[in-house]
Amino acid sequence: MTSPTTHPVLSKDRGTDNRPGVLLGVVLSAQFMALLDVFIVNVAAPTIRTELSASGAGLQLVVAGYTIAYAVLLITGARLGDLLGHRRMYLGGLALFTAASLACGLAAGTGQLIAFRLIQGAGSALMIPQVLSLIQRNFTGEGRVRALSAYSAVLATGAAAGQVVGGILVSADLFGTGWRPVFLVNVPIGLALLVLGARTLPRDTPTGPERGRVLDLPGLLLLAAAVSLLTVPLVLGQEQDWPLWSWLSLGGSLVFLAVFGAYESGLARRGGAPLIAPRVLRIPGMGRAVLRITVAMGVNAGFLFTLTLHLQGGLGQSALRAGLTFGPAAVVFGVVGLTWRRWPARLQRALIPGGFLLTAAAAVALGLSLGDGGAGGWALYPALCGMGAGISLAFSPALTGALATVRPEDAADASGLLSTVTQLGQLVGVATFGTLFLGRLAGQGARASADALWATMIALAAAAVVGALAGPARRAR
Repeated sequence: MTSPTTHPVLSKDRGTDNRPGVLLGVVLSAQFMALLDVFIVNVAAPTIRTELSASGAGLQLVVAGYTIAYAVLLITGARLGDLLGHRRMYLGGLALFTAASLACGLAAGTGQLIAFRLIQGAGSALMIPQVLSLIQRNFTGEGRVRALSAYSAVLATGAAAGQVVGGILVSADLFGTGWRPVFLVNVPIGLALLVLGARTLPRDTPTGPERGRVLDLPGLLLLAAAVSLLTVPLVLGQEQDWPLWSWLSLGGSLVFLAVFGAYESGLARRGGAPLIAPRVLRIPGMGRAVLRITVAMGVNAGFLFTLTLHLQGGLGQSALRAGLTFGPAAVVFGVVGLTWRRWPARLQRALIPGGFLLTAAAAVALGLSLGDGGAGGWALYPALCGMGAGISLAFSPALTGALATVRPEDAADASGLLSTVTQLGQLVGVATFGTLFLGRLAGQGARASADALWATMIALAAAAVVGALAGPARRAR
């Protein structure tokens, strides 16, 4: 722990409720809501396309605009929280997200919806990094580890829950509003969280050297360019059959990433304040955790995306039925994420590789249960539960282990880095496994879709095995 003059001081006052459980509930509720919006639009996309007469490219940007803005600005949001105060940036980001959700729900056309989705993603990028930073700064010891376990459980449960909630809201067609409730549902929740957040979050006032720090604008521009050049082709390339521009963009992202790394290292050597402190990357186990989190989130996103395509496109299921199919995976993920620390000590070292191997087995079982073009029968549900448990065991201990020993002054850098890695892992998963599924789709109908799904599940299993082999097992503390 550093002295109070080296990072924002958390002060208590009469207008602030400082109970740790209340604080954790508020920040994780906002985290869940923001993550829900990454996936909730998937099942609403067909209805949006019909009602707004959206083109294919327009629909892609409606779905992906949020993700692009979110991924590009996450690290910037983390640094702004460090400079301006985590409470201030959390509440500001939540207010922007809530207002943009209202605007999305009232949008009159595709162009408006795309613009408001970009703003919604920007609001999330300002808000979400503060969640980890607030946990890091307000919890210590076992309390911090429990809070991080709850955080990791919420993080990927939100993905599956987005499919479920989206299916329910679209199928309900409340008051004839069609797809609009998938956005409008955020408004009352966001307003309630703003009131609770203002009472709950401790005030943070930068003092001492922090007050003199400035935002690393060159680093911000270089990183934004690198992430933009990576995310845009990953989101749009498959639908356009990977044109030349998409490959040039991916190559350009590597160039900008290399320039960013060189610039940040030089800035740190000169005593400046880089966007990501190099010492964060040197935290023991951080590199291995980044790889494992990327693989786990890539497999999770690929599983959700391709199974949704199969259920709705191949089997012709409704948005409600397809969404509810993911319920077992979401529930098991959350339960395992909250309880894995209570398991016997002799199992702790094997949790992460064991989780990846369980994920691989579940992916194969899922492909087999749906391989005949049917709905899967009873065998589908153990496979879904296995996916939820396996991905949770692969992801939750990796995230907890990476963050449990991060110093408070490095909280913003670590939260921005791991939040961005999580989001990019999901993008890579959707692009990679989605492309494989659609590329193997040889025709229309349930059997053709089942054949494509089988190939995708084998690829997901292979990726999970890579995750299991990524570094020696190490107990998450």
